[in-house]
Amino acid sequence: MAVTKVVMPKLSEAMETGKVIKWLKQEGDQVQGGDILAEIETDKADVEMEAFGKGVLRKILVPAGERTPVGHLLAVIAEPNEDIASVVDSAPAPAAASAVASAQPAPAAQKPSAASAAPVAPVPAVAGQPARVKASPLARKIAAQSGVDLRLIQGSGPGGRIIRRDVETAATAPAARPAAAAVGPEWEDVPLSQMRAIIAKRMPLAKAPVPHFYVTSEVAMDRAWALREELNALEGQPKISPNDLVIRACALALIEHPGVNASFQGETIRRYHRAHVGIAVALDDGLITPVLRDCHAKSLAQIATEARDLAERARSRKLKASEMSGATFSISNLGMFDVAAFSAIINPPEGAILAVGSVRRVPVVDGDGLAVGRRMALTLSCDHRAMDGAMGARFLQDVKRLLEEPLRLLV
Repeated sequence: MAVTKVVMPKLSEAMETGKVIKWLKQEGDQVQGGDILAEIETDKADVEMEAFGKGVLRKILVPAGERTPVGHLLAVIAEPNEDIASVVDSAPAPAAASAVASAQPAPAAQKPSAASAAPVAPVPAVAGQPARVKASPLARKIAAQSGVDLRLIQGSGPGGRIIRRDVETAATAPAARPAAAAVGPEWEDVPLSQMRAIIAKRMPLAKAPVPHFYVTSEVAMDRAWALREELNALEGQPKISPNDLVIRACALALIEHPGVNASFQGETIRRYHRAHVGIAVALDDGLITPVLRDCHAKSLAQIATEARDLAERARSRKLKASEMSGATFSISNLGMFDVAAFSAIINPPEGAILAVGSVRRVPVVDGDGLAVGRRMALTLSCDHRAMDGAMGARFLQDVKRLLEEPLRLLV
C-alpha cells in the first residue's frame, strides 16, 4: 500500500499557515479514510481534518500547539512494517516553519510604563542635561499644593520666570490641572490576531488592484417589514430577519443578472449560474464571510435557518472548510449597529458585494403630504473590470423591486 502523506490543508483562499490544535489519533492508531485525524486552527475557524488514506498513523511530525505552513507534512499513514524513512527524512525541518512565521507581523512591544509614556512638554533643555523650569520657590510651593504642572505655565516674571501670580491664575483654570485620564500609559500596542493579520494583508490586495465603483439605492421596506412580522407570528416557523429577505432578493436577482454574479479572471470574465452568497459575520477580532450555497434554489425559511446556523458556527469557529470559500457574491449588513449607509470592499475573486444599512423610520412624501415610512439604503460595490455601472444599477433595481414587492420572495 502506498504511504499517505498528511499535510497542512489549504482551507481558505487566504490561508497560508495553520495550527494543529490537537491530534484525535495518536501514533500507532488504526486509521480509515474519512476518520478525523486532528483539529486545525485557521485564520477563520477551527476545522476537523479528515484522513484520505487508511493504515496506521505511523508518525506525527508536528505536535499539537504548533503552527506550520500550508502543504507542510504533518504526519504519515502507512502499513505497520512499511518503510517511511524516506518520506520522513524529506520533510522540511520544523524550523522551516519559522520562515513563514517571520512574514507575520512581529509581536508588539510591551505595554509602556506610566513613566515612559508620560507626556513631556516641549521645554528647551541643554544637551545632556534635564530641562529645568524657571520658577520662584513660592510659586513651586503653591503649584505642589494645588496640583498645577509648572511645565504648562508661561511665566510673566523676569526672563519668563514663573511667579506666584502665574500659578494662582493657572490653578483656577481646569485645563491646567492634570486630568485623571492622563494617569497611566498614554498608549499600548496590541498584537495582531491571526485573523486580523490576514485581513491586514488581504485588504490592500482587494482594494488597490480592484477598480471599485458604487451604486446606491433606497428601498421602501414597509411591505417587506409587514410580511416579516406576519411570518414571524406563525408557530413552528423560523424567525425571518431583514437580512434573510435581502439574501433571497439578491439570489433571485443574481440569476437574472449573471453579469453581476461574475468575477474577473484576467483574460476572461467568469459568469456563475448558481448563487452562492457570502454572509459577512462580525467577530471580536475581525470579519468572516461563511458561504450559503444555492440561495436561488432555497426558500426564505431555508435561508433563515441556514444563515442563522452559519453565523452561530462562525462565531464559535466551527465552520467546515467547504463553508469558508466559493462565494460568487457577498452581503455585508451593519443595520444592527444603526448604520444608515456604508460601502463595502469587494472580496476577490468575487465581482461585487452589497452593503446593507438599517431599516429606519423616516419622513417620506405620501401624495401631497408627509408620512412615516421604513427605508433602507443598499450600496453595491462593483469590480469595473467585470461589469459597468448600468449592469450594477439594473441588478440593484431588481433587488429593490423584489423587496418592495416581497410576496415574490415566497415563490
